[in-house]
Amino acid sequence: MITLNEVHKSFGPNHVLRGVTLQVPKGQSMVIIGGSGTGKSVTLKSILGLVEPDRGHIEVDGREVHQGDRDAFLARFGMLFQGGALFDSMPVWQNVAFRLLRGRLKRPRAEAREIAVDKLRRVGLRAEVADLYPSELSGGMQKRVGLARAIAAEPEIIFFDEPTTGLDPIMAGVINELIREIVTEMGATTMTITHDMTSVRTIADRVAMLHDGVIQWEGPVAGMDAAPDPFLQQFIHGRADGPIEAVR
Repeated sequence: MITLNEVHKSFGPNHVLRGVTLQVPKGQSMVIIGGSGTGKSVTLKSILGLVEPDRGHIEVDGREVHQGDRDAFLARFGMLFQGGALFDSMPVWQNVAFRLLRGRLKRPRAEAREIAVDKLRRVGLRAEVADLYPSELSGGMQKRVGLARAIAAEPEIIFFDEPTTGLDPIMAGVINELIREIVTEMGATTMTITHDMTSVRTIADRVAMLHDGVIQWEGPVAGMDAAPDPFLQQFIHGRADGPIEAVR
């Protein structure tokens, strides 16, 4: 579904992506791991066409990301943002139904609200939450609302940006399980970037480690622990000593 071939991207003298090559099979969950500043977010933005690579090619379902109808292209995606990114001035249901109230995917207002309430229930929130505002919700509830918004338009591809950041271990576990269940139900192709190894083990079908601008290791999550790559082993076990130098 998603193919990156020798993708390079620099910002001035900062060479972020140095030849990223990766394939994400249709209907599978790919999790990208790696240290801060290694280019995980730039990779997602490049796939979405928000950042244009200096060199290389990116295709989604066989089509170059910068070709064709942008609205139709983006309509295939859902996104769960790291910080929730909810609109404070809108009630929860309008946040969830944001894409259904405008543009190509527009639905009648009553239908959009009905879909929003249904998606809220799917992530474990009561219908009454629909009329609250984001400021009235806990961090875990906000994250669930973000997840409901990500799936509201039934996207083919969903990106999860650090889905458990800022959550306590119990709520992080709830979000991980919800993501796994929903992705399986929808049959969506997903990409997640995270530092949380519990998320990796719960969400992933395949794992790719991004280090120094390239994919250092890629394979099934079941093969991660036994993989001989020293960079991967240092990262997944959180060791201070190893080939990855800690920034001090």
